[in-house]
Amino acid sequence: MITLQFESDFLFTFYSQRTFHVSSGYWSDKNEYNLLGGQTGFDSEETKLPTYWNTSFSKICLGMKIGQQINFIVINKQANSLYSLIADGQYRATSLGRNTWKTLIGSDASLQLNCNKEGFNAVGTNSLHSKARIGFISNQENDCASCDSRIGFGTGGLFDNINTCGNEATHSPDNGNKHIKAMGYILVQ
Repeated sequence: MITLQFESDFLFTFYSQRTFHVSSGYWSDKNEYNLLGGQTGFDSEETKLPTYWNTSFSKICLGMKIGQQINFIVINKQANSLYSLIADGQYRATSLGRNTWKTLIGSDASLQLNCNKEGFNAVGTNSLHSKARIGFISNQENDCASCDSRIGFGTGGLFDNINTCGNEATHSPDNGNKHIKAMGYILVQ
């Protein structure tokens, strides 16, 4: 876990349900969702704030809450807004590495060993399989065609298309099959 002093703007908070699924229009539009939820802190209130499209930043803080434990990672990335990185659906790589992404989940995290595609709009060549608006996808085969595992935010695909934030892993992942749902927090500085 990373300890942060992070003066920042909330962009999103969301639980693993359909509101912020990878295919949700909220990723590509400029419509807010539950503005009051952005004032409640690290709880279970889902929200999307105008800061998603109107706030420039140099760091993104990603957090996942499972039970009462919250784990954070930071992506150093400069952009005009998170909307500018995600809304067009284009893949933009990050280089945090699988072990860093796994710290969002903790010791129960599990991913397959191959593909290892991470960043914004991470999708394999078969769009029915794991994908993430922000996250990490992997495969047991030595390609990115049929990824069966993911850790991320705004996720979807096989094998649990409903889990939109957390960890899904099947077909020979490194720490066993997992179906872990999390509350997600996205902040920028």
